Parts: sequence; C-alpha cells; structure tokens
Amino acid sequence: MSRFDAETLDAWLQHLEHAHHAEIDMGLTRVDAVRNAMGLQPGFPLLTVGGTNGKGSVCAFLSTTLHAAGYRVGTFTSPHLQRYNERIAVGLAPVSDEAIVAAFRAIEAARGDVSLSYFEFNLLAAMHCFMAAGVDVAVLEVGLGGRLDAVNVFDADVAGIVSIDLDHQAFLGNDRESIGFEKAGIFRRGRPAFCADPNPPQSLTDHAAAVGAPLQLIGKDFGYQREAEGNQWMCWTAVQRRHALPLPALRGAYQLGNAALAMAMLDALRDRLPVSIGQIKRGLLEVEWPARCQVLPGRPQVVLDVAHNPHAAKALAAALDQMGFAANRHAVFGMMADKDIAAVVDLLKEKVDHWHLAAPALPRAASADVLAGIVAAAAPQATLSRYDSVAAAWQGAVRQAGDGDRILAFGSFYTVAEVLAARGR
Repeated sequence: MSRFDAETLDAWLQHLEHAHHAEIDMGLTRVDAVRNAMGLQPGFPLLTVGGTNGKGSVCAFLSTTLHAAGYRVGTFTSPHLQRYNERIAVGLAPVSDEAIVAAFRAIEAARGDVSLSYFEFNLLAAMHCFMAAGVDVAVLEVGLGGRLDAVNVFDADVAGIVSIDLDHQAFLGNDRESIGFEKAGIFRRGRPAFCADPNPPQSLTDHAAAVGAPLQLIGKDFGYQREAEGNQWMCWTAVQRRHALPLPALRGAYQLGNAALAMAMLDALRDRLPVSIGQIKRGLLEVEWPARCQVLPGRPQVVLDVAHNPHAAKALAAALDQMGFAANRHAVFGMMADKDIAAVVDLLKEKVDHWHLAAPALPRAASADVLAGIVAAAAPQATLSRYDSVAAAWQGAVRQAGDGDRILAFGSFYTVAEVLAARGR
C-alpha cells in the first residue's frame, strides 16, 4: 500500500481534510489500534477535560498553572483559530511545523490499512509530540462527547467535566441525560473525577458509581465564592481552602467555576505534581485563552467570543452586561446551519443594535439570508446588513462603529477566525 508523504504541514493538512470518509467518525477501535502500533503509552499524568462549554478555559487554567509551577506541560486542544499548531502546545507554546510533520509521518507508517479521521490524526500527533518532548504532564481537551471520542483511548489520571448542555445532538443525544452519559465516559475506576455543572444529570453520577470513579461535585465537594471586599475570591476543595485569590485574567463570572474545577483537579494530583498558592495565583493572572469573551485593546471596543450554542450564548450575554455602556452595539455574526441559531439570537438580541451577517467559508455554514430571517423575526427593531464574507461583514462594522461603540464578533470558531484574519490584513 502506498503511503502519503509531504514536506510541509500545509500539504499534510490538505490531505487529511479529505483522507477519511467522514469528518466526524466516533469510536475508539481504529485510533486505539494505531496508538498501540505506535507504542504511545505515556508515562506522565494525564488530565482530561470534557464538557459542552468551558473545556478550553479549564485546560488553559491547568496548563498555565502547571507551567508556573515549573512543569513541562503538553496541551492538546481544538479547534484552532489561526494556525493548526495552536492545537498542540509544549510549555504553552505551539510546537513547530517540523514536529507535527514528523508525528504525521510516524502515524502514517504505523496505521497499516486503518483509516483515521482528521481529529484522530490530531490526537495521535499530539501524544507523539508530547512524548518526544519529554513532558511532565499533559492536559487533553475532549473533542466531542467523551465515551467515543478519540481522546478517551488514553486513560485519564484525573477527569473533569465542565458543563452539560445541548450541542451536537446528532452524535450525543437530544437531552442532558443522554449527553451526560456520553461525557461521563472519560471517568476511570479508582481515579478522581470532577463535575462543575451545578445540576449534573443523573446519568453522569450513575455512570461514575457504576465504574467506580470517585466523583466530586461543585457546590458539594468543591466550590468558590466571591469575597465581600475587593476583586478577590476564595476556592475550596476536598484538600484545602484558598482565600484572597485574584480574579482570573479571563473575563466572565463563569470563569470562577472553571478556575475552581482546575484547582480541584490539581489538588487531586498534589502528591505527584505539587503546586503552591503563589503558583496558583500566577496561573490565574497569566492565563490566556483567546476568543472567550476576549476584549481587544483600542477603540471601538471589540469583543471576540466563539459562543455557538445557547449555553454559551447565555454566558456571553451575562458577560456583556458587565462591560459597561456602548453607544451603538454592533455584531459580526455567523453560525453553522446545524446549530440552534434562533435560540442563540434570542439570548443576545437585547445586546445588539446593528447586525452584520455573513456565512463563514464552510459548506455547513448558514447563509446570510438564513441568518437575516432569524434575526429579523427575533429583533425587528434592530438594523441588519448582509455580506458575502465574514471579512466584509467585519469591515462594514468597522466603517459604521464610532469610538464609543462596541463590535461583538461571535457565533462560531470560524467566524472569529475569519475576523482575526481580516484584522490581520
């Protein structure tokens, strides 16, 4: 059988986009077979993070804090915003094109006649890079669900689930109980498991009990509270209470819950990877995770958020309420057609005066005309403009916005990525 090879990462990525019969192909059999053939048996601790929303932020808190503590950290996240290399980081820095190409070649040599999806190649490449770099610990973000996600071929030493809500129903089920069961699939017998959803589905707690994973729940076994004075808060876990913590560098009140989950997960590994209170504070202050309620410097105010489901849109709406007055509120908006566009628009219709609508450059993106119909029905008082591209929508918003206005770009990773590209140009 002939094997694909290329010198450049771009050529590899173009090949992988079409090499497998489906973009999403759930199941562990194929990726586990190639993992075994490659001998990918990490000897370092693995912290695996799942959930509908908030996974990336929790991974960022974990990795930044562990890095502050002096550990060499591998971080696997998805998707990327501007460069593929963002998905695979060592020491908080994206790995090189050369390291990823070497990993892809190793996968191609080992896979035999097993076909792998784009995401499965991503995961195996990340672990290959982590082992080659000699990391002390790896933080892994689940791609979709948990039970049948490729990340689950690696047994988590500590597993955390951030939130459970409706998204990807075609793969995970149409209710929180079904989705909770899928996400709980990352739990392992005898290994610490955490859930930061304040109302965890019964299916999740039942599965933890069935597999023998000691589950800790937010509000019961760990939690947080804003302190009465100053910009500080406290976090408590089964191990200790931490007072006078600085507010996280990531915006949004919900980030306190994400940070509390990260601290609880770190405490579960304290015997292997001790972290001091000073290093915790550094992690909170230095953490970066782009396009999660991210405010860019300058005027008009620009806010980037990848919110693409109702749960995330509700959190974004609450965060916008804390940002103060804007004379005119513009939104550059694009979403995928298979998402609950109407619910997202309904949650944010009171936060936007002028909608700039465009389809990201993907086949499954909703057209500007579809978006316009939904927005017009939900917010008849708002003005709306349709554009042929997200870049054009961004430029239209910039032309109309004054210094005292706000431009919100949201609805999809792809929307924000195309806005960033347009800003770069």
